[in-house]
Amino acid sequence: MTDRPTPPYPEQQQSIPGRTDAMHPRPDHGEDSYRGSGRLSGKKAIVTGGDSGIGRAVAIAFAREGADVLIAYLNEHDDAEATRKLIEAEGRQAVLVAGDLSDPAHCRDVIAKAAEAFGRIDVLINNAAHQRTFDKIEDIPDEEWQQTFATNIHAMFYLSKAAVAHMSEGASIINTTSINAQDPNPELLAYATTKGAINNFTSGLAQMLAKRKIRVNAVAPGPVWTPLIPSTMPEEAVQSFGENTPLGRAAQPAELAPPYVMLASDEASYITGATIPVTGGRAFL
Repeated sequence: MTDRPTPPYPEQQQSIPGRTDAMHPRPDHGEDSYRGSGRLSGKKAIVTGGDSGIGRAVAIAFAREGADVLIAYLNEHDDAEATRKLIEAEGRQAVLVAGDLSDPAHCRDVIAKAAEAFGRIDVLINNAAHQRTFDKIEDIPDEEWQQTFATNIHAMFYLSKAAVAHMSEGASIINTTSINAQDPNPELLAYATTKGAINNFTSGLAQMLAKRKIRVNAVAPGPVWTPLIPSTMPEEAVQSFGENTPLGRAAQPAELAPPYVMLASDEASYITGATIPVTGGRAFL
């Protein structure tokens, strides 16, 4: 599709963590466009932050490719239920687990519930993230810095550590990093710093798990039109969101799903330690 929405977007603000139905234009998660072809047939997957945004698009694509999916989310119950219906419409099993991934015990509970429901874990998508915008370092509360790290990078460690016990050869872990890992937005200092850490975590864990034939990769989105944007960024930044890319717009979540499908599939059996940029043309070196 070439008729994606372009900025300026309508004025809009939401409270954190944001809701899909309140966004204008409404994000496209591939509800009407993604066509599966059995590339993930029979796989059992976890998608954190799977209620909306990139996570919802990945969950839809995975279900249409033949996977059962557990969605881990914070408290956006309406969005999560909408995602569940989309998964179940494909005849796949959907499991919802609400809670705060900044809590290590909850991370372990997510993995335990997936193992109980599915019997094994084939794919772990570490996608959930937290961000807030600040103009000055003095304005960033200690608690905000700690929460961003706990949600964005610490949770990946706890989830991955627990998940590998339920993974066999051929399983994969896919982490969502960001263009901010290489080109940090200073107003997203904490968020961008965690994304740099995710790049190193992905590379190191890929090497650590290679002997067990478990692959670890990452996807690095550029600007993507998700509820995180109107709920965490200033109004003027929301209106112009994505115009700094060569393509001149933000991605729709549906445009992010294909790389996750590829990395989760057996077609990517020789890909590990890689990061795939989906940035609308912005350089990711």
